[in-house]
Amino acid sequence: MTVGRAPARFKRTARRNRRNGDSIPRPPPAAPEEAAGSSVDGLRLPSQPAAILPKDFFLVDSLELAPRLLGKFLRRDEVVLQITEVEAYRPNDSACHGRFGITSRTAPVFGPGGHAYVYLCYGLHTMLNVVADKEGVGAAVLIRSCAPISGLGTIEERRGQKTKKPVLLTGPGKVGQALGITTAWSNHPLYTPGGLEVLDGPAPDKILVGPRVGIQYALPEHIMAPWRFAIAGTPWISAPKNTLHPP
Repeated sequence: MTVGRAPARFKRTARRNRRNGDSIPRPPPAAPEEAAGSSVDGLRLPSQPAAILPKDFFLVDSLELAPRLLGKFLRRDEVVLQITEVEAYRPNDSACHGRFGITSRTAPVFGPGGHAYVYLCYGLHTMLNVVADKEGVGAAVLIRSCAPISGLGTIEERRGQKTKKPVLLTGPGKVGQALGITTAWSNHPLYTPGGLEVLDGPAPDKILVGPRVGIQYALPEHIMAPWRFAIAGTPWISAPKNTLHPP
């Protein structure tokens, strides 16, 4: 083992005002909640508490709803996440679960816009979708990635991962795990107070678009459709990133 020189020790001293010698306290690092009205990692944070989005917000084509959800917030208890990446799934889309028709699993996706559709991927990952359009249409928006706004300790505990890096929430299964939801949350109205809510938030200045991820089973025109949307300039986006580009 090589023994190097011991690092120098420095005595901590408060900074002094040159004029009167008063100590100038250093402010503590701002928590996500305290950064309201600012921009962090390419994300715009609200300057005041956000309101729950009304039901009418969701009653549009999923291709219209998907980019509109960017910058909005998901809230469950003390955990608040800002949506940074989504994918649209439409009627007659060979990658949409609605292609199977109404079954016990897919029935929620045919429900009214603004409700949750939660399913298990590979029997392991809980995937949160926001149902779009009118009841019976069969369309939804998958929440692919988010950024943590509050409740970081709870998020880390649920994820079993102590980190503030994007790996914490970049992937749909990670989002579901961070929110602590199960398939029992399917059909939950996201526009009512309590439980799981979608809150208003600032629209991003710029977005990126590209093909959706992991749908090789779909028809070629649906594989290549640019129905994946993300906030530009933020690291809170899942892989692959090189398929995303300005619209």
